[in-house]
Amino acid sequence: MGITKLADLIRFEAPGAISHKDVSDYTGKVIALDTSIVMNQFRAATPSLNPLTGLFFRTLTFLEHDIKPVFVFDGRPPGEKIAALQKRAEAAGWRSPNHLGTASLQTKDSFHLLKLLGVPVIQAPGDAEALCAWLVRERTAEAVASEDMDTLPFGAHVLIRQLNAKKDSDIVEYSLPMLLEKLQLTHKEFVDLCILLGCDYCDKIAGFGPKRALRLIQKYRTIENVVLHINKQVRHCQPSYTLEERIRHRMERFRQIRESKRKQRETEITAGHSRQTRMDDFFRVLRKREQPVEAGDCGSSNRKKPKLK
Repeated sequence: MGITKLADLIRFEAPGAISHKDVSDYTGKVIALDTSIVMNQFRAATPSLNPLTGLFFRTLTFLEHDIKPVFVFDGRPPGEKIAALQKRAEAAGWRSPNHLGTASLQTKDSFHLLKLLGVPVIQAPGDAEALCAWLVRERTAEAVASEDMDTLPFGAHVLIRQLNAKKDSDIVEYSLPMLLEKLQLTHKEFVDLCILLGCDYCDKIAGFGPKRALRLIQKYRTIENVVLHINKQVRHCQPSYTLEERIRHRMERFRQIRESKRKQRETEITAGHSRQTRMDDFFRVLRKREQPVEAGDCGSSNRKKPKLK
C-alpha cells in the first residue's frame, strides 16, 4: 500500500524526521524486508533475468555487510485492496492478481533459495508490510526496508528506503517518533492523515492536497470531524433550493432589477437628462438611392418634355 505524496509532505513539513545513511550503518542489525518489493525492483531493472538471481546476489551482499535480513512474504490480501492489486496487475501485464494469497511457483522457489542461504523467511497472514511493522514494534527487528511509505502508518518506528546494499548508495531513513513530534500528531491522527491523502484501501477525498489534509487533521484531530467540517462548508456555500424555490428566487431578482432601472429612468427624466430611446435609433439611416436612368435618356435633367398635340 502506498500513501499518496506522503514522502513529499514529510520532506517539506518534517525534514528532521529524515536522515541519510550508509549501508555500513546497519551492520549487525536485523532488518525486516518486504520481499515483493525486492522482487519487483529486479523485475523492473532486469526484465530479461529471473528475479531469483537478483534476490540471490542481494541476500549475499547483505550477509557480507553483517546485515541480518528477515524476508517476509505477502499472504492473502484484504478485500479492500483487490481493486488496487488489479490495477497493478494490468500495468505489469499480468493476467490477474493473486486474490487468494496462495504461493506461486516463484514464491516457493524464493522460499527454498533463502532457506538454503540460512536466512529467516516468514509467510504473513496478510500484507507483508504490516507484519514487517509488527516485527519492529515487537523489537524483533530494528527497521523495515521497503519502498512503500505505508509501513509508517502500520507502526514501524524506522523505515528504510533505497537499501540496495551498495557502498555509495544514498539510503533514506524515516523516524516515526520524530515524524509524529514534528507534525504534532498522535499515531492515530497520523493514520487518519494517510487515509485523507489516499491509499490502496480507499480513494482520496477530492480537493484534498497534502498540506490542506495536514492542516485539517491538526485542527480537527479526527477524519470524522474533518468530514463534518467539510459538509458544513458545502451546505453553507451551496444552499439546496428546490426547483420551484429557484424559479421564485430568480423571478424576484428579475423584479428588483427592473424596479431599479425604472427608478433610475425617472430620476434622469426629472433632472432633464432623459435617455428615452427614439424609434429612429433602432434603424440605421441609409443614403437615398438615386433613381435609375432610363435607356436613351442621356440628356440634362432640366430638359423640357415635348408637348403632346
